[in-house]
Amino acid sequence: MPSLDRRTFLAGASAGMGAAALARPFPVLAQGSGDVDIVVVGAGAAGIAAARRIAAAGRRVVVVEASDRIGGRCATDTKIFGMPFDRGAHWLWGADINPVAKLAPGTGLDVSAAPPGQRLRIGRRYGRESELEDFLSVLVRTNRAFAEAARGKTDIACLQALPKDLLDWRSTVEYVLGPLAYGKDLRELSVVEISKAAERDTPAYCREGLGTLLARLAGGLPVRLSTPATRINTWVRGKVEVETTRGTLVARGAIVTASTNLMAAGKIRFDPDLPKRHLDAFSRLSLGSQDHVVLELEGSPLGPQRDDLIYEKADGPRTAAMLANVSGGPLCMIQLGGRLGRDLSAQGEAAMVDYAQEWLAKLYGSDIRKAVRRTHATRWNQDPWAMGAASAAGVGGHGSRAALSEPVRDRVWFAGEAVHETQWGTVNGAWLSGERAAEAAMRKFGWITTPRPAGEPRETPRRPRRKPAPSAAPSRPSAPSGLSWPF
Repeated sequence: MPSLDRRTFLAGASAGMGAAALARPFPVLAQGSGDVDIVVVGAGAAGIAAARRIAAAGRRVVVVEASDRIGGRCATDTKIFGMPFDRGAHWLWGADINPVAKLAPGTGLDVSAAPPGQRLRIGRRYGRESELEDFLSVLVRTNRAFAEAARGKTDIACLQALPKDLLDWRSTVEYVLGPLAYGKDLRELSVVEISKAAERDTPAYCREGLGTLLARLAGGLPVRLSTPATRINTWVRGKVEVETTRGTLVARGAIVTASTNLMAAGKIRFDPDLPKRHLDAFSRLSLGSQDHVVLELEGSPLGPQRDDLIYEKADGPRTAAMLANVSGGPLCMIQLGGRLGRDLSAQGEAAMVDYAQEWLAKLYGSDIRKAVRRTHATRWNQDPWAMGAASAAGVGGHGSRAALSEPVRDRVWFAGEAVHETQWGTVNGAWLSGERAAEAAMRKFGWITTPRPAGEPRETPRRPRRKPAPSAAPSRPSAPSGLSWPF
């Protein structure tokens, strides 16, 4: 089966310092109030990247994290099934240029290229070569239709740009390019947003889990867990006060990496209020809904291949996808996204597990239920410190990412996957935005003096690459374009 057409361009950046560079101790403040150079709010990928960059410049930094762990939406669990599995982000896209992947060798963890593999299920059989070619050509045409629509004078929803002749592939296309890729239905996604997404390909993964990898990269940094920031005050002359549940920190500046949904919900108050363009941006870049239902299957009923992405030729919106035999083990992760995933998540874990088993039985027969042992479902929408998966802009919303990159009163900077203009929804996008915010803050305060040319981003994009409709069908293709989080 040929690889799918991919959109826009690759982006790369320097990986920054190696993990060993942070082996030296950094000044750790006592719990409670104190003065630092910069306070970083959030210990996810963006927060860790920002803190590493600041610490490398010899400045005093402290990271405050609302939850009881490091990693943000990169969360690895080892207790439920007795083996690591990623509850959130799973892939490091563009492994050859990904800054996190470049740092990984210094951590001692096992990070390697993901085996390419995806298959289409039609009823209770796998799609034939000709059927797969047909589906892939439909995806190519749909992506081209999105790109063409994005060149128009006004932004429109991806649903409006769908070709009219998708016939019985329409439901599958809508799922693969909407809920599976971005956590939102196509009616909620902007064609401009999708057309500007950097290419997601050549994935790598960490056998011990991405959450484990980020925690290792945070080694040596002063991180205060279970310490939510509640208020950020910029009225103080030349300073910023970050109030937390464990005291107030006074600093020259703050870098805030909380999710857009959390910010839109007002969980962190600002005094004075944030500019309207920032508040609008949080709403326009709301998080999609993507969750894993993890099933432990006894006896390898899905076959011997590991990390196969399997989806079905759907006949309606009630569909899903599956990452089978994760890391060669007995776990399969069934992906629920978009409106269906959001509704099931609101009903609770039992409803999510029931649907996943029903979907699996529809494709493989009812006997597969007998192989199910332990189960687990993530519910990121209900997580109080995430409130969703990854950002995806609606019509007219893509420019909001640039708005979030603007500082507030030259003392508060925002970072996170939602702030990156092309790699939003990815760990690398979050990491790069954290480094970018740290450098912007330190440049403002005169701690680094190397100027950046006006309008030049930190990473240098490559030209877009497009592939023609496939004519041959190798058996193990690469993953679909745009799969950002959490697959």
